[in-house]
Amino acid sequence: MSLLLKDRVWSMEDKTAKRGVYPLHGYKLGLYRLPIKLEELKELQSVHDGLKKTFEMDMYADRIYATYRWMEQNMKDPDAKGYEEVELSVTVEIVSGEVVDIIYQVFPIEKFGDPNWVVDYRKKADHFAKMVIDTILRNTILADKMISHLVKSEKISEVAAMQKLEELTPLAKIVLGAKPKAIEATDDDAEEDDGEFEIPDGAKPGPIDVEYKSKMKKSTSYDAPEHTIKTWGRKGTSNGIMGVWGEFVSVDYDICIADGGCLEACPVGVYEWFDTPGNPASEKKPLMSKEPDCIFCLACEGVCPPQAIKIYEMK
Repeated sequence: MSLLLKDRVWSMEDKTAKRGVYPLHGYKLGLYRLPIKLEELKELQSVHDGLKKTFEMDMYADRIYATYRWMEQNMKDPDAKGYEEVELSVTVEIVSGEVVDIIYQVFPIEKFGDPNWVVDYRKKADHFAKMVIDTILRNTILADKMISHLVKSEKISEVAAMQKLEELTPLAKIVLGAKPKAIEATDDDAEEDDGEFEIPDGAKPGPIDVEYKSKMKKSTSYDAPEHTIKTWGRKGTSNGIMGVWGEFVSVDYDICIADGGCLEACPVGVYEWFDTPGNPASEKKPLMSKEPDCIFCLACEGVCPPQAIKIYEMK
């Protein structure tokens, strides 16, 4: 069971919830109130677009809807006499604003054509709704916001906050590439730069400087769905100068031209594509989202044409 259940502020069986909660016309209602903001259109669109291959997604004004559908059969053999099947669904609603409310409701089974032979319908619908919520909170910009909130409110590290979020969302399905646009550092937590800086015209020549850790400033980390990626030399918030990402699977993104060789060469799938609009070298990069899975075979390092990659084996 999702541990977020302990944060559910309203659970009821009624045709209308009182106005202070939300007047949904449901029969069983779960409401989670998260102490984070979701107000910008591009952030809403990011949540919507990032999960549209996983769930049926809709967006209206300040609300996003994620619907999960599943099939139930009354017997295993579809050719047997009396065989029936029905498609069931549950929808999770994200309400944005000064706080984020995540709501779902379980309708009576009669809504789906009176298939009274379905077993444990309410329990399954409740489980799937929590799975959708957990998946949203682990794979979208809401994960970044939740981690930031946990770091500030509980005074813990980003790694510890990520671990806590994982513990709170055990039903999550990991969706690679669910953040269509790179989430940049905010003005509050970005590394300060010495005034204006010049953005180069095109890719920086390789190879990667193997002593970058001692020559570059440590900059704001990037929270991938399964791993917090450390960065060095990152400037600004528009990808103009990205610096080096990855502590031991290290890529100088200002050298990287995104030819894709590293993705094809890696035997354990360390990399995945993500968008970096505004970078002079290329507007997408191979993100080392599964950096801890690296087996230090050096295959990616060997196939990179501009020599933008350096692998440091962990001792």
